[in-house]
Amino acid sequence: MFGEVFGVDTHPARTLKGVTAMKQTPLGLFLCVLTLLLSTSAFAGLWPRGLNAYLGATPTLDGVISPGEYDDAEKFRGVQSWTHTFSETTDDNDLSLWGWVKHDGTRLYFAFDITDDVLYGIDTERWLPDRNPKVHELTREGWPWFGDEMELLINADNHFPPGVHADGNGRAWQMVCNLTKSRLGGVGVGGLMEGEPRAKLSAWNQYQEWILNKDMEAVAKVKPGGKGYIIEWAVNFDPCLEVAPGRFYSVQMGAVKMGLNIALGDLDEKERGEGNFGNFHHEDWFAGRKTTRTLRKEWGSLWMRPGPRPSAAQ
Repeated sequence: MFGEVFGVDTHPARTLKGVTAMKQTPLGLFLCVLTLLLSTSAFAGLWPRGLNAYLGATPTLDGVISPGEYDDAEKFRGVQSWTHTFSETTDDNDLSLWGWVKHDGTRLYFAFDITDDVLYGIDTERWLPDRNPKVHELTREGWPWFGDEMELLINADNHFPPGVHADGNGRAWQMVCNLTKSRLGGVGVGGLMEGEPRAKLSAWNQYQEWILNKDMEAVAKVKPGGKGYIIEWAVNFDPCLEVAPGRFYSVQMGAVKMGLNIALGDLDEKERGEGNFGNFHHEDWFAGRKTTRTLRKEWGSLWMRPGPRPSAAQ
């Protein structure tokens, strides 16, 4: 992808062949080093997938995608082309989504229309994984992401030092919206949960404060007839999108690039996840590699745009 965008041939065999030829002259040696830089480390931290959040009308967070409600948003599709952590997703009827993203000048909004053939805790019993019987405790020992769920990860300051995950503050965070449990409603009611790194007390406290203050809100609702659910998610610019210490995104800043990742988790019957961590059936990620997708350098991008989507403005 990077080679196609920047006109650099990054295929390993072709690159090495060119390196051998160029080494024969000093100029060739310089070009050799330049080619290797362009084809590898120069683009670390910029996963080649991104979305645009344009200015639009304020949606209603009710778990219903009403006609026209997201016509002014950027629309995207998942998850067969995403990164599969566990069993590969190959059937849209098993698991897929349509997503939308926009902002209204004060809040960032995501909406997800998810197709899922089996809903954990609704179509199945609320079974427990062998390694943690406390998964549904609303404590730091629980697993907030255990269930059918979405995760949203944003790196507002777009800094991604090597080996660094979400900090758990307005600059870089990872939050969870679970279909069948939430901080505000408890077990049985979908909504927001404190995400990662929940082992870090400051992150846990910050996330919980955002939820209780409604600085971040999410609604999860089973679709009529089952076979999926809707999530609508709102994020306040202040305090959740801190682009620099003490500075939060505003449209007056113009276009601002942030890091972004999205995950869709899917539990079915326990046996369908046999051999996977926690017996998860699927977990699919917008960006990143299978084992390192939560590293900030492997997230995709989210461009905050100060004006409306071009086609929507016409």
